[in-house]
Amino acid sequence: MNINIRKEVEKISDEIISIRRDIHKHPEVGFEVYRTANLVADRLNELGFNVRTGIGKTGIVADLKGSKGPTIALRADMDALPLQEIGDSDFKSLNDGIMHACGHDGHTAMLLGAAQVLADKKDEIKGTVRFLFQPAEEGEGGARYMIEDGCLEGVDEVYGIHLWNYQKYGEVGVKKGPILAAADVFEIKIKGIGGHGAAPQGSVDAVVVSAHLITALQTIVSRNTNPLESTVVSIGMINGGYNFNVIADEVILNGTARAYTDDNRQLIKTRMKEIIDGIGQSFGAAIDFDYRDGYPPTINDAAAYEKLLVSAKKIVGDGAGYPYLSMGGEDFSYYAQKIPGCFFFVGSAPENQPFRSVPHHCSHFDIDERALMVGTSIFVQLIEDQLMT
Repeated sequence: MNINIRKEVEKISDEIISIRRDIHKHPEVGFEVYRTANLVADRLNELGFNVRTGIGKTGIVADLKGSKGPTIALRADMDALPLQEIGDSDFKSLNDGIMHACGHDGHTAMLLGAAQVLADKKDEIKGTVRFLFQPAEEGEGGARYMIEDGCLEGVDEVYGIHLWNYQKYGEVGVKKGPILAAADVFEIKIKGIGGHGAAPQGSVDAVVVSAHLITALQTIVSRNTNPLESTVVSIGMINGGYNFNVIADEVILNGTARAYTDDNRQLIKTRMKEIIDGIGQSFGAAIDFDYRDGYPPTINDAAAYEKLLVSAKKIVGDGAGYPYLSMGGEDFSYYAQKIPGCFFFVGSAPENQPFRSVPHHCSHFDIDERALMVGTSIFVQLIEDQLMT
């Protein structure tokens, strides 16, 4: 596969890799990305950008202003995960129980690389490039706080990037319309009547109720939603019981529901409530149901998608345009709800590893660092195509 890494990016490839490894070595979670944000702000100030700190609590917004024209925003997230890293690389996490296991270290490095290249082209830019470095993507919705603090004011379009180990180096996954699902969460608390394991009469076994409930909830996807419209209902946690010979009086289930459309989100929520009420009544158990809307679906604007695709093809040729879909959730969706936006995946599966053997959110996560130059080049190419022609 022919990869057309831009010459300006090739010249700073060692620096981009070094930044990624430095951030990887010092991961931070949620809104507590103080060291990472300081690194980003210092670098942007050195490049002569108009830098604003403390946006969305600990985010960074920086503008590169050229002549009069539209404003295009490029976004990277900075936070890591509460996960213990294994392995023995030279840049292994120094922070116990925290790891960059999703690639956000690479996202930050790529966007800083693009900022460095574009800073030298300031006089050619017809408009403004806004760089968004966001905290707390992993579950806390940092994008909402960035928006509340005005990061999208005056912005015409926004683009977001994600390294993606489910695609090979040299591939770019992108499509118009839905590309990532809504990511909702729920808790189900089953309250029964405990008893002795040898004398179940008179009890309401919360474990048995939970077993029936888990099985029944799977019928929402298999029998209530259109099989051509992807949906997911997953129970991720089960907590209950006291001992081998005690009938449990309480079990708590935690899980997630995923869908690409608001109609299916509502259908899942409605059917869950109906099934829970029915099973609770049939067993004589009281069941509390707490369903919380998470990130909405990420919907790529058709025109923004076309622009991104043109630029990506100049970098990876036929490797661009895989209509990749994921049931994962992303708070980039909040940006795309406000203005036209496009989110895309850059293949980063580690070289010489069985394909997809190093998944995201795992303790041995790593990337093919050549992908950093692909992502940086696409960002630069996109700005050149939109603001420099």
